[in-house]
Amino acid sequence: MDYRRLGQTDMHVSTICLGCWALIGGPTWGEQDRDESAAAVHAALDAGVNFFDTAAGYGGGESEQLLGEALEGVRKDVVIATKVSGGQLAPDNVVKSCDKSLRLLRTDVIDLLQVHWPPRDVPLAETYGALLRLREAGKIRAIGVSNFGAGYLNEQVGLGRVQTNQLCYSLLFRAIEHEILPICLAHEIGILCYSPLCQGLLTGKFASADDVPAGRARSRLFSKDRPEARHDEGGCEAEAFEAIADLRRIAESIGRPMGHVALAWLLGRPGVTAAIAGARNAGQARDNALAAELRLTDDVIAELAAVTEKVKELIGPNADMWQTKSRMEK
Repeated sequence: MDYRRLGQTDMHVSTICLGCWALIGGPTWGEQDRDESAAAVHAALDAGVNFFDTAAGYGGGESEQLLGEALEGVRKDVVIATKVSGGQLAPDNVVKSCDKSLRLLRTDVIDLLQVHWPPRDVPLAETYGALLRLREAGKIRAIGVSNFGAGYLNEQVGLGRVQTNQLCYSLLFRAIEHEILPICLAHEIGILCYSPLCQGLLTGKFASADDVPAGRARSRLFSKDRPEARHDEGGCEAEAFEAIADLRRIAESIGRPMGHVALAWLLGRPGVTAAIAGARNAGQARDNALAAELRLTDDVIAELAAVTEKVKELIGPNADMWQTKSRMEK
């Protein structure tokens, strides 16, 4: 396992982070056994993962509670990131959310507290001020943001430093490369990549667009006519699955699973601190961790980028995976 500095802090985190949304199951992921979830956390630890990402909004705190229980006894050895939900960004609510997260996670400090989505009804300065006070009080160690587009990110930079920006980024969803990535690089804001396997598409588990369940086929890669879509675009299903076929061919040519290749490509991108890979059982957690060991040649890296370039251009600079009217922009 490789480890990288988290922003400009003194914390170093594994390049594979265990994403804890899928651990609680639900409409997107299906039913989930709690014992298997705990086993996934323990397997990740055994594989060298020391970085765990959750959120207050994942199951109304259920994910935080499960993670807190699973990490009991090893808290000092890990870095925990969680998030304040979009509707809780008024200063008093930020404090209340943090206190609840501390209780559920069974800890006295949160290593990285992130704003889950940009505030709509509260000035960003007020939310940031509350986070600064939490840090001064010793309840959090570092401040991060999530889903901040170029406008909000530039505003945030003017207010003060954040260590990370958590964004949707993968071989099939490269929207941040247009505008957001350059800002992060310029200000040394670490990028935490969620959906690095594009909700399973990059593992090769789905043979065609029609095989993808509704909960995972609601992104802008898919047609607006999909049952749970919240956008008004035609999608790029044919182009995406053409790219997936090319990615499968490339992975087979180097003798590695598609998922490993996709994660390794992402970890080689400039500014990326970690890939937040979900797992629902011990086997998946161990498998994701193996990707940190893969080093791709320059030729393979270039070919992977080339075969996904058309999808990148069709998706465009809107880094909101689900909505045409992006929640990430001012």
